[in-house]
Amino acid sequence: MPTLNWIGKDKIINHHQEVPYKVLDHEYGFSENEKTNTITDSGNLIINGDNLEALKSLLPKYEGKVNCIYIDPPYNTGNESWVYNDNVNSPKIKKWLGKVVGKESEDLTRHDKWLCMMYPRLKLLHKLLAKDGAIFISIDDNEQANLKLIMDEIFGGGNFISQISWRKTDNQANIGQIANVKEYIITYARNKNSISFSKVSLTDKAKKEYRYIDNKGNFRRDILFHKTRGKNYFNVITPNGNILNGPWMIKEEKFRKLEEEDKLYWASGKMETPYGKLYLESTEGQIPNDNLGIEVGSNQQASVNITNIFGKRIFDFPKPYTLIKYLLSFSTNKNSIILDSFAGSGTTAHAVLSLNKQDGGYRKFILIEMEDYAETITAERVKRVINGYADKEGTGGSFDYYTLGEPLFDEHNNLNETVGIEKIREYVWFTETRIPTPALPEGEGARTGKVYLGIHNDTAYYFIYEKDSLTTLDYESLADYVQQKAERYIIYADNCLLPETFMRAKNIEFKKIPRDITRF
Repeated sequence: MPTLNWIGKDKIINHHQEVPYKVLDHEYGFSENEKTNTITDSGNLIINGDNLEALKSLLPKYEGKVNCIYIDPPYNTGNESWVYNDNVNSPKIKKWLGKVVGKESEDLTRHDKWLCMMYPRLKLLHKLLAKDGAIFISIDDNEQANLKLIMDEIFGGGNFISQISWRKTDNQANIGQIANVKEYIITYARNKNSISFSKVSLTDKAKKEYRYIDNKGNFRRDILFHKTRGKNYFNVITPNGNILNGPWMIKEEKFRKLEEEDKLYWASGKMETPYGKLYLESTEGQIPNDNLGIEVGSNQQASVNITNIFGKRIFDFPKPYTLIKYLLSFSTNKNSIILDSFAGSGTTAHAVLSLNKQDGGYRKFILIEMEDYAETITAERVKRVINGYADKEGTGGSFDYYTLGEPLFDEHNNLNETVGIEKIREYVWFTETRIPTPALPEGEGARTGKVYLGIHNDTAYYFIYEKDSLTTLDYESLADYVQQKAERYIIYADNCLLPETFMRAKNIEFKKIPRDITRF
């Protein structure tokens, strides 16, 4: 398989493993006009912070569980005047490149920089994507070819699904030699053999024209009038009172039966023309295709929509939420988790909330935005979509807003105690079980000094840790803390004095702090 090389690749190819795990600090919860300090537990998250570090922080809870990813990364056009810097030349990215790539970053072209920025993020996105999940990436001609090659490398060429073309505008300005009216959405599966897309609903236009879908997913409508080889002549009165006298493609008996059964569609125009209304009642929709027109939304429509939400122009070329809603309609089910790590104005959340309202779904969104407008634009748009804006009824819903906190491990690879013992406990539990932290029985945490983490699959987990002193697993601590009956015990501490024969007999496994704590 062909691979792509660029300046700095050797420095970033495994950089995702070196990214520090940072805790997420809850800032507030929001639910229909109400902002609270408590967590809503809605499953909807908006995270402000470097998306590389934020993706790493999602791993304990979401590795292999995200059903659909949509991202709209910088296109690397060289335009630096947007709110969303599109030249991969923002101070944050330049600082990151200098730190990771080193002096070589001074010689990078903008394409090298873009690839260095994207590669580790795609590696983490690959880890987060579920086995039956799909990722959609919007891109244009500037980096399309490069993106395809690195996606083949990370996701595997055999998991390529399609390169969808989307007609982004109806405007064809006379600039340049060929009008640029389309963009691409590159689509990959985590495992192509495990993915299954649904059919998409017929468009309103298709339903109006009674277009019929054959078993190959193609549109077709059957004209009944004015075919040159027709030999059937009989008078037909149109809905407007006009009289048509053939030739017809079918005999009068068949025509009258279609008319009686309301299986005719009359086209409008100077001369009304009947078509056979051969819409298959058993067909719910059509298979998705790789050529999308502006019926799924255009840049102009998206700009108008955001202006209606905020009362002013925010971004020059936003994505329409109807485009993302269309992608989600065939790639997710009602309980899917959807991730967007280049959240921008919050379009993906808008699409998720709108689709949930339409079909009664419970899809969850996770948005990550590194720029300062994560609160004033990204989160604010989601609030207004939930509550309603202009003449649009609110979708309802809620979310929790987070910022990136401190690293869980310090520069010496020891636990960073400033993050708080609860976040450390949550992390250890996640690394062991891959499930959320359970609620302890009343009084259990206080009775054991918050040592008992919980029980999962007949294994009880304990974390014996003190901020200012070393802890030891011995007979005394075993008697004090380990009171939950289980088939097996995993106990963390700084040291262990129990004999190995005793631990084997009691099914106890000792793990040393911090050495044996799993790193993501």
